[in-house]
Amino acid sequence: MEIFDITLPIHPDMLHWGKKPEITTVESIAAGDASNVTRWLIGAHTGTHVDAPLHFKDGELPVDKIDLDILVGPAVVLDLTNIEGQVGAAELEAAGLGDAERVILKTVNSTTALRALEKPTEWVGLSPDGAELLRTRGVKIVAIDYLTLESPENTVEWDTHHALLPNGIIILEGLDLSEIEPGPYELVCLPMKLQDSEAAPARTVLIRR
Repeated sequence: MEIFDITLPIHPDMLHWGKKPEITTVESIAAGDASNVTRWLIGAHTGTHVDAPLHFKDGELPVDKIDLDILVGPAVVLDLTNIEGQVGAAELEAAGLGDAERVILKTVNSTTALRALEKPTEWVGLSPDGAELLRTRGVKIVAIDYLTLESPENTVEWDTHHALLPNGIIILEGLDLSEIEPGPYELVCLPMKLQDSEAAPARTVLIRR
């Protein structure tokens, strides 16, 4: 069995959509305290994180109520590293989408946009028609290797998010897939149990048996 940690490390200098994490030292051994204690200020969408349906529609499912059967189970990593711009329905089909219920999109983001020091203007995202195909196929969760599943041109109306989240399809963002080969895996994604939150950071691994 091989276990691959595809979680982004969280730190004050990380690539982030909004305000970056802040760390405050509460106690330190160096200062004469009995132990080291820190306080972290982070957003619910920091690093590798899960978007719940509540993110884009009031009254919908919060992140702490997502069924673990969605977040844990067989998954497929699709090779979309040859795509520029948006991943559409045709590209998903060509990459071997099939009947997978947990779909992970490996793009050039893992070696380009995800490595930027500040938020870039270009990255690869999922198009609304690609999202619609996933919905009709009964996909439970879709993931990508960037801060957002949305393409740059759709970050005003957020059409892809609206096509997925209100239909109960969970979004997992911010994966580091640079060392991951395409193919079948077992996904284990465990978001922090932030009560009634629209999102939460998530330690996420892939298992290949």
